Amino acid sequence: MRWQVYIIRASDGALYTGITTDIQRRLEEHRTGKGAKFFRGRSPEAVVYLESGHNRGSALRREASIKKLDRQAKLDLLEEAGNEMRGAIL
Repeated sequence: MRWQVYIIRASDGALYTGITTDIQRRLEEHRTGKGAKFFRGRSPEAVVYLESGHNRGSALRREASIKKLDRQAKLDLLEEAGNEMRGAIL
């Protein structure tokens, strides 16, 4: 099974990083309150970063490495990845 690492921009501008095998399903879970507690009191606006081709272990390691970054480093990552996903709403 192929895993993806994603970053979602929340309604307050915060960035949430997670992993999934189905980004559409996971985004819907976040929108309906069945996802991470991070989205209580804020709503997911857009998937702004998506990195594919991982197995579960490598996805977990990549997620952890992204979560350790400060906000500016995450924004730099988004910039380096290009603008294809920026502001995209799935």
